[in-house]
Order: sequence, then structure tokens, then C-alpha cells
Amino acid sequence: MEKIAITTDYITLGQFIKFIDVIPSGGMVKYILQEYTIYVNDVEESRRGKKLYPGDKILIKSIGEYRITKQ
Repeated sequence: MEKIAITTDYITLGQFIKFIDVIPSGGMVKYILQEYTIYVNDVEESRRGKKLYPGDKILIKSIGEYRITKQ
């Protein structure tokens, strides 16, 4: 599991996907959310505006597993 440190109180799922370099631009977030199964804390999630906080676990099937931490 890869740890991703953020400097803010939270990050949205769309921002997170771009932050981990899964996509080259923010415009592709919608595609990723449609084509990949994403879990936040073991619950399937497809809203790009979903807020992620330190301690949250994100699993993107076929890409990786991540934990949000506070920097």
C-alpha cells in the first residue's frame, strides 16, 4: 500500500486520481471513474467530488492501493 501525503485537510477523489499520476489531465477523471472500480474505505465510490481525509484507504482495481496521510 502506497502512502500519499496531503497538506490540506482533505482532497477530492478527482484531485487524488490526478495527484497520483494515473491520468495526464484532470479532464480524464470521468473516464477513470467509469472504467475502473474504485473503493474508498472498502465502499465502492464513483463521485469525483468525494472528500478523502487522512486515514482513508483507496483501492483502484488494476492500478493500486493507497492510504491518505497528513504531511
